[in-house]
Amino acid sequence: MTLLDRLLEVVRADERAVLFTVVDGDRRGAKLLVRPSGEMHGDAPDELAQEAPELLRGGRNKLLEHEGARVFAEIYGPPPRLLVYGAVDTAEALCALARPLGWRTIVADGRAAFATRERIPSADDLLVGWPDDVLDRVRPDYATAIVVLSHDDKFDVPLLAAALETDAFYVGALGSRRNQARRRARLADQGVAPDALDRIRGPAGLDVGAASPAETALAILAEIVAVRAGRRGGPLRESKGRIHAATE
Repeated sequence: MTLLDRLLEVVRADERAVLFTVVDGDRRGAKLLVRPSGEMHGDAPDELAQEAPELLRGGRNKLLEHEGARVFAEIYGPPPRLLVYGAVDTAEALCALARPLGWRTIVADGRAAFATRERIPSADDLLVGWPDDVLDRVRPDYATAIVVLSHDDKFDVPLLAAALETDAFYVGALGSRRNQARRRARLADQGVAPDALDRIRGPAGLDVGAASPAETALAILAEIVAVRAGRRGGPLRESKGRIHAATE
């Protein structure tokens, strides 16, 4: 089976992999396909596989330098996912904004009357269930962002506690600073460790002065994109790094 055959397997199965191609150097044209399991195929240097885990988590193509050669790393896999718990107006706004960015959106709620296609037409998937059930069905991974919008402790607290045990790269929650502190105290009482609590982005979103559900969704999604790219999300004019993410 050729490397191309292996790559077609990855694409057809909607699996993840990194394809390294030497674009400049002594081994120009050499390729190496690396799967998350560590399985490798190709004739490019095996040492490139060490870069695969971080590249897969970042989800972005990248041009690398390796022993004097330039190597293009191309990411394959399903789109990142946005799981929103709480089928409110901001959930619909989040889905409407995330769709053009290529995200797969999932909206869940414990109330069947709220999680309807009429209320949330832009979601790719709608789920009705309690937090544990939803997370069991979705199985968040390192390419999943979770946002809690329900404003109800019977949903928020168990959802956040369970979300913090997943590999989700972003866990955010709406609510005032007072409610955030109260919620954190309840989570701490349930045994959630301080370092886990620090993972919660709450109040979720960047400080853009959002007022409407659409503006709130913009602020949250901007923070999610920044976190995934490893950026702070501040004004570009104050940034010392390159304007665009390091992709080619």
